[in-house]
Amino acid sequence: MASSSSSSRSYSEFSVFLSFTGETRTSFSDHLYTSLQEAGVLTFRDKEGIREGNDISDESKQAIEGSEISIVVFSKNYAQSICCLDELVKMVECKQKLGQKILPIFYHVTPSEVRKHTGEFGIALDQYIEQFGEETVNVWKAALTTVADLNGWHIMEDG
Repeated sequence: MASSSSSSRSYSEFSVFLSFTGETRTSFSDHLYTSLQEAGVLTFRDKEGIREGNDISDESKQAIEGSEISIVVFSKNYAQSICCLDELVKMVECKQKLGQKILPIFYHVTPSEVRKHTGEFGIALDQYIEQFGEETVNVWKAALTTVADLNGWHIMEDG
């Protein structure tokens, strides 16, 4: 999930789109965001991480399209967020169509869990089949697999 620190900014001005779930908002993702900002990297993230409904916002879509790179913080509950899954699909679409970069960070999950949809990822995706249909879930699975196959960082410890 993601949004700006300045609502007057054009989305094409962002260098990085930061996608993460609320579970890392006050820890890893917040530290990463702060570090990027202090380094002068214009970063888009959601204002508070809480959005009504399940749809990705137009603001997030525009920010993804206008960013040079997307950083995805995969954590245990990432697949439990439909918004995050939809953001991920949009990132993959922009990578394929526009050549944008995606940098995955595996925070307390392994790349294999994300790639093979096991553990919490598999549980969440299986639960979505009845609600959203197999076709939609397969699109999310393909995006997870694509991004998990990219070079990224694997973090298993705090600090």
